[in-house]
Amino acid sequence: MDNMNVYEYLQSFHIKPSVQRIAIMDYLLKHHTHPNIDDIYTALCKHIPTLSKTTVYNTLKLFVETGAANMLTIDEKSICFDGETTAHAHFQCKVCGKIYDVPCTADDEQQQRLTSQGFSITETHRYYKGICPSCQGKTSQN
Repeated sequence: MDNMNVYEYLQSFHIKPSVQRIAIMDYLLKHHTHPNIDDIYTALCKHIPTLSKTTVYNTLKLFVETGAANMLTIDEKSICFDGETTAHAHFQCKVCGKIYDVPCTADDEQQQRLTSQGFSITETHRYYKGICPSCQGKTSQN
């Protein structure tokens, strides 16, 4: 996504675009690595010398609050962020720590049951943990 599209993307969430916000959202949309605040700051501070970790933190908080990004708490050690906001699950490898996007369908039966009981669902989180194919291949070779 180019900067103009990122600009429009932010506006679609009623976020006033700034150089920092565009750069952070652009990074999230281009890097599907589920980065944490330090990852984003380290990647962008070279290009935006005035960027601070506080700005990254506050910007990501804004993105999550408006629905422009998701916050992942799959790992107890750090909070990660995801620019992909369509419904999907996540898988974290217990060996390498990498987090993968996993397609999933909404649990319609459970959601219908909750909705019929008066619950209003605003978000769901589905996390899987195990060993990724790459790490399985490495352990079977040893």
